[in-house]
Amino acid sequence: VFTDPFLPCGQILAEHLSLPSVVFLQQMPCGLEFEATPCPNPPSYVPRVFTDLSDRMNFFQRVKNLIYEISNYFLCDFVFQPYTKLASEFLQRDVTVTDLLRQASIGLVKLDFPLHYPRPLMPSMIMVSGVNCAHKK
Repeated sequence: VFTDPFLPCGQILAEHLSLPSVVFLQQMPCGLEFEATPCPNPPSYVPRVFTDLSDRMNFFQRVKNLIYEISNYFLCDFVFQPYTKLASEFLQRDVTVTDLLRQASIGLVKLDFPLHYPRPLMPSMIMVSGVNCAHKK
């Protein structure tokens, strides 16, 4: 199943049918793609989206980044709660959105290190930046 995990309905279907899944994502809210795959993503070194911080942060900027990460965690739990409930009812077992993302066979990630900050990636994550860019004449 080829799916975009922002709305995890494709992942729920792939889990129900016991099919392998390929996720095509840029960045999930709250960094769920890095939580699902055990990628290191420390808030003290990796700036979070929409914080306008660089990879060279002083102490107070690192604290700001950590506070932003904690608030995102609770916001993400609130936003994905309906999908967690839907998946648990449909699959007849307790499951979270992170558990569903862990089942993905391959993650096609639309990141590019010159445009985003370098970070470690797992072997199942393949960088495919630029696949949706139009060719200029």
